[in-house]
Amino acid sequence: MARSTFEGPVLAGNNRFGPLRNVGYVDLVQYCDVTLSNTTANTAGYSGGSTQFVGNQTFPNTNAVVYSPSATAYPPVAATPTADAGTAIYRGAVMYLPAGCQINDILIDCAETPTYTGQTSSSVQVLVSNGFTADGGTAAYAQTAKTAFASLAVGRLALSTFTTTQLTNQQATSSDITNPTGANTDINGSLLSQVVFTISVTNTAGLAAPFTAGKYFFTVRYSQPDQNIGNTTTYPYGNFD
Repeated sequence: MARSTFEGPVLAGNNRFGPLRNVGYVDLVQYCDVTLSNTTANTAGYSGGSTQFVGNQTFPNTNAVVYSPSATAYPPVAATPTADAGTAIYRGAVMYLPAGCQINDILIDCAETPTYTGQTSSSVQVLVSNGFTADGGTAAYAQTAKTAFASLAVGRLALSTFTTTQLTNQQATSSDITNPTGANTDINGSLLSQVVFTISVTNTAGLAAPFTAGKYFFTVRYSQPDQNIGNTTTYPYGNFD
């Protein structure tokens, strides 16, 4: 089968001109399924390990780089998630988007509640940001509530109340990575955004990986705006009058 890639936003509609112009952006989706008990790299559901997050390849999941957000650092600087400790364990997935995207939805589904040896009194939270976010940190885009293991349940997790900053950030994702290839540029130049889902498991003491169960499905739905839409240089979709 043929395989293709594309650059730039995707538009759809059947009326390009006039007051009833209905051209709009198509939703794009990236997702990653993570099985916490799977520690075998390059397999479906691989969850990474201490200091190592995974990419949104899904079949298979591969080791991925989480960068320190910067619109100017070149080459981009890798960040290291906090290593496993008795008080906190972090696992997660990173997705790379064109800079300036609008996030339309963030879905966090728990298909199997996490378990591990010594889990009594532990709690878990998922933070969605433009970089690795440790326990107590501020998520740029969204987060779930911190939930005790005893209260965990299978299902779609509710996102906590959004802050004004988070809602603003979702309208245009930040410029976090200078594209190291330099050649594959799009309408927003060579800058990329990153969306990082951090699973934060915490306790006062006694945490011990590996996990014996736990499965999460992470999804981000977004659109890539074209900054030229609506002005006299727009191609070939027509202009506003």
